Amino acid sequence: MQKTFIRYTVFIITSAILVILFFNFLFNLHWLEARQFEAFYEKTEQMIHTLENNQEELRLLNESLDEDYLTRAKAAAYVLDRQEDVSMDVEEMQYLADLLNVDELHIIDENGIIVSASVSKYVGIDMADHAQTSPFLNLIGRGDEDAYLIQEAQPNAAESKIMQYVGVARKEQDGVVQVGFTPTRQLEAQSRNTYDYIFSKFPTDIGEELFVVDTSTGNVLGHSNGLNQDFSSDCYRLGLLLGCTEGAYEKGHDGQTMYVVSRQYEDVLLCAALPRNILYQKLWGNVLIALIYLLSIEAVVILLLNYLVKRKVIGGIHDIIENLDSITNGNLDTKVTVEGNREFKELSRGINAMVKSIVSLSDRISSIIELSGIPLAAFEYEKGLNHVFVTSGLSGLLGLSDRKAAELYHDSALFDQYIRAVTEKPIKGEDQVYQVGNDRYLHIYISESPDGFQGIITDVTKDILQKRQMQYENTHDPLTGLYKFDHFKQLSAETLAEMASGKTAAMAMLDLDHFKSVNDTYGHDAGDLYLQSFANIMHSMPAEHFLCARRSGDEFCMLIFDCEDKAHVVRHLDFFYETLRGSSVALSEEHSRTISASCGFALAEDGTGTDIGALLSRADEALYEVKRSTKGTYAEYLQQ
Repeated sequence: MQKTFIRYTVFIITSAILVILFFNFLFNLHWLEARQFEAFYEKTEQMIHTLENNQEELRLLNESLDEDYLTRAKAAAYVLDRQEDVSMDVEEMQYLADLLNVDELHIIDENGIIVSASVSKYVGIDMADHAQTSPFLNLIGRGDEDAYLIQEAQPNAAESKIMQYVGVARKEQDGVVQVGFTPTRQLEAQSRNTYDYIFSKFPTDIGEELFVVDTSTGNVLGHSNGLNQDFSSDCYRLGLLLGCTEGAYEKGHDGQTMYVVSRQYEDVLLCAALPRNILYQKLWGNVLIALIYLLSIEAVVILLLNYLVKRKVIGGIHDIIENLDSITNGNLDTKVTVEGNREFKELSRGINAMVKSIVSLSDRISSIIELSGIPLAAFEYEKGLNHVFVTSGLSGLLGLSDRKAAELYHDSALFDQYIRAVTEKPIKGEDQVYQVGNDRYLHIYISESPDGFQGIITDVTKDILQKRQMQYENTHDPLTGLYKFDHFKQLSAETLAEMASGKTAAMAMLDLDHFKSVNDTYGHDAGDLYLQSFANIMHSMPAEHFLCARRSGDEFCMLIFDCEDKAHVVRHLDFFYETLRGSSVALSEEHSRTISASCGFALAEDGTGTDIGALLSRADEALYEVKRSTKGTYAEYLQQ
């Protein structure tokens, strides 16, 4: 009954969700198109504003510069009318042009010929020969001393160089004084008024296009991706674009549908376009969010209905059946707490009272163990039952969290797997003692019977640590922490015996140079520090290749093992001495010393590699030779 009710409820709610999603899709599509239209309209508005600002800036700049240029031209005419000796000298003309801060200065006679100029190649040019120069002839012979001409920037006649020229009629004689300027500022202002420049200042979204179309010719005048592309698609056709003022879909590149918005400004159409699939990506994102919300609501409603039906109709019966099954499987800590009616409550109390009498036995045993003060715990689990009977101290000994302990105690198979993993590998040299965690050692005894398993766990951490401390003190030098010599020989023999065939090893004997002088000069405390510093360097060597020990006093030994060949041994020694030379010991506040040591080593030969005494003897001989000759280095034992 419960499943049937839930199934019909899911069908009804899911159908309602699909209808809601359909209308949500339509609404979001309209909303996204409206938002995109507003975004495109805002960009075209900014483009128009930029165009108008640039045009106004260019107009004001031209007016300002025209007035300034005319003033300079009149000043040049004034100077030239009063200094006839300058009129034919190019250098003097250039000097005057520099004084007036103009780029070019020309004198045109009554015949329209440039008779003097700041640029020598312009002298002799006939103004009537070119459309750019001929308009200045209108200033000659008019009899108007205030006549002038301000020409727009354009290529000049002599070099096709973009220049702006201003001419004024001379007062003292018939002719024209002409000044020229490189129109840098005007060209920069004009460049800012091009569509390419404006598009570069407007960031576009992925796939978005901005372009301008001439309303008289239909040509694309500018595009945000440049004009070097095909504009034959429908979305660039003037006739179709005129119908996109409110937004419309047109075909674009490769058959791709574009959402296009156009806006007329003067004699052009400002247009923006975006692929429909990108627009729909946003739409599907909104629909997906709505779907997630609706499914979440559906899940909550279904769960709530399921809870109410289960709780108020058949939940009580199911709870009692499940609790009884759990108790039957050995989970005796199960509490039957069925609410809803008086009969369920009475039945629950009776079952709980029965289970409590069974569980109280293990609780009494736990109390007796706690009173004894012994770190002891016990457990028992029967085959076929889930529940594990344990005393209260078990989780503490095993280092289990409350959550982990509850999980194990309710599943005998899981507990069996856990306890077998703990007892899989006893610690070396101990019987039924196992390490749990980093710092705890437990003695675990397990007995198997036909019905199940029983076990006793005792904490023996203190005994193990004391035993290991004694072992450490017996095998390690107290000052340096290195192996004692006797233990070193035992470990060396075992290491060489276990070393793989074909590998090479060497025994090295070391002696500190001038150690007696350190003791005599700085005292025994400094001497101990000197020894400890040398031992620290030995400790830093890789353990997979070095066994290190203190033999006595300032004598040390090393077994370098598991090497590929003799060269490999030498590399290890080089590394050791390199580390040694890089170390310094502060023997007093004013003095420090680099540790110096002599070393002799002997390779372990096939068949005699485990003869530690022979190896030590040969290494001693090699050390003697080093101490006698060079000191501070190492040498190999060579057969005499």
